[in-house]
Amino acid sequence: MQSESIALTQTVQKGGCAAKVAASELRKILQNVTFPKPHNELLVDGGLFDDAAIYKVTDDVAMVQTLDFFTPIVDTPRLFGRIAAANALSDVYAMGGLPKTAMGILAFPVATMPDSVIVDVMQGASDIIAEANANFVGGHSIDDDTLKFGLSVTGFVNPKKVWSNNKAQAGDLLVLTKALGTGTMTAALKRREVSESDISEATASMATLNNILDFLSDSSKSAIHAATDITGFAFSGHSMQLAKASEVSLKVNYEALPVFRDVMTFLEKGFLTKAHRTNAQYTENDVDFGILSPLQRTVLHDPQTSGGLLLSVRRDQADSLVKEIKSKFAHASVIGEVTPASVKRVAFV
Repeated sequence: MQSESIALTQTVQKGGCAAKVAASELRKILQNVTFPKPHNELLVDGGLFDDAAIYKVTDDVAMVQTLDFFTPIVDTPRLFGRIAAANALSDVYAMGGLPKTAMGILAFPVATMPDSVIVDVMQGASDIIAEANANFVGGHSIDDDTLKFGLSVTGFVNPKKVWSNNKAQAGDLLVLTKALGTGTMTAALKRREVSESDISEATASMATLNNILDFLSDSSKSAIHAATDITGFAFSGHSMQLAKASEVSLKVNYEALPVFRDVMTFLEKGFLTKAHRTNAQYTENDVDFGILSPLQRTVLHDPQTSGGLLLSVRRDQADSLVKEIKSKFAHASVIGEVTPASVKRVAFV
């Protein structure tokens, strides 16, 4: 049996970042865990739900550490590997760092899938890791009922230049680098309503590295005060977490948000995931959706896989930053602003 003959999305109940444990449930679990006392060198831990941990090594070097894995979100094994790798590497970029090493995390149903599937998954991941100029150094595998794959990634960043999610400043403008809607579009794929080629714009976006550093001038890099990547907790959840961590509020222009073509049509047809509902519940007390329709709100709760970066940028640099990255990130846009803290952490206008 060839790997191309297996539709991976039909082998799992849920795929990609939509398979995450719901944010509210995860917070409830973590509140009951006593974690080790953090070292003085630990600059960023999981307390703020940031994208990765930051551990200071020297005055000029800090280690960025993250891990991400999930079940298939597309049918083609090599494409799944590319997306899973880009998604895991994204957390390092979201902290302003560059990835250096990656280790694979693999659960594989040995009895029901041919080896060619995992060869293709790992080759796809290896191709993206090479594109990131990082090293694929090993990993761990288990025999399991369903395919799961991802990476543990280590990178480096100057500790004085970390883009954590708690440094957004009132007056900053907000930039989003990728379009929204991957959860809805891949839900349509899983239901066999579309083919991978029908949603190629979304799959290409998911397989695109969030490495904006290579495109930014020094002035644009220094103008980024805070960042996070938009993944399973959706635009609504990740923007809310950034606002809470920074003790500010965000005002977002809904019409400025980039959304993939056909997303609204798919939503009208009910192509949803469980995460659409849990993300809505997670944000309902802290987000003001104004006069947005139920369908428009659902876009904001869409669980992204390998979504874009949300950046809080000094106001006078935001437009030039967008111009610098447009050649790689065609949907990059200024989508709102940071305001002083108010009752609602995020408001859509």
